[in-house]
Amino acid sequence: MAVKHRKNPTAGTGTLSSWLPYLLPALGFYVVFMAWPLLNSLALSLYTGSAGIGRSFAGLDNFIKLFTVPQYAERYGGAFVHTVFFFLIHLAVQNGLGILFAVLLTGKNLKGREFYQTVIFIPVTLAVLVTGYLWKLLLNPVWSGPFFQQLHLNFLVRPWLGDRFTALLCVSLVSCWQWMGIPTMMFVAALRNIRDDYFEAASIDGANPIQVFLHIKFPLLKPVVGMIAILTFVNNFNAFDVVFAMENVNGAPNYATDLIGTLFYRVGIAGQHPVGIPDPGLGAAIATITFFVLCLGVIPTLRATQGRD
Repeated sequence: MAVKHRKNPTAGTGTLSSWLPYLLPALGFYVVFMAWPLLNSLALSLYTGSAGIGRSFAGLDNFIKLFTVPQYAERYGGAFVHTVFFFLIHLAVQNGLGILFAVLLTGKNLKGREFYQTVIFIPVTLAVLVTGYLWKLLLNPVWSGPFFQQLHLNFLVRPWLGDRFTALLCVSLVSCWQWMGIPTMMFVAALRNIRDDYFEAASIDGANPIQVFLHIKFPLLKPVVGMIAILTFVNNFNAFDVVFAMENVNGAPNYATDLIGTLFYRVGIAGQHPVGIPDPGLGAAIATITFFVLCLGVIPTLRATQGRD
């Protein structure tokens, strides 16, 4: 005699009272530490003055000042262009080498895999101020000049961080060197999750390693590539510490390494903008524009890189 089992109508579902206690701590943390500061910054961009000397509603004056007053527009335009260049270098060098290293690290015949993974990831664990200061010494011709001269590489003896044409590139490459381990490990994890059946079928069909990468590995890495590109985009548009460690907050030489993060610090916190007094409202305007730029960059990237199963 067959026994019939009745389904529980409430199985697999939950009431509001059952999952709300688990949601409230995370929701409260998000509101207090993320949503509220963001909304407060958006509101602050509509005011002028500071809490100490009194604030007054200014509407869109801070945004208009930022784009029309020459002393502000020039600095913001330069910082924005430098930040875009900073991001593109990371996108090409950091993420490009990350994919290359990940493919090499997941090779079947590679010996010493754990050692290479450790070497690649070690710079991530170091403080940015420490690595920035060390690279500042290495790029100083007083320190590195004798070494290059002994190797008969005299063309490398030059003030890399003192030349406005090479300073930003050097700072960008140092940042790529330090953070390359994160995308590498993310790509390694993604490659290890690809089924071996695909590679076996490609081997039977006579595909070479380049064809395997272009037609199997890279298409399946597309969602991870998009996520890493988004993280790179967000982090680079908020970059500050590497420039601070290597070129100070003024973006030396002659603002050649000035990023949006360093400009925001000078205007809204340090008070080193042309007036000489901190302007939280103008600094909040810079942060608000950066927020909308990030939104405009993140949403299309998600749409373009999220592939179908």
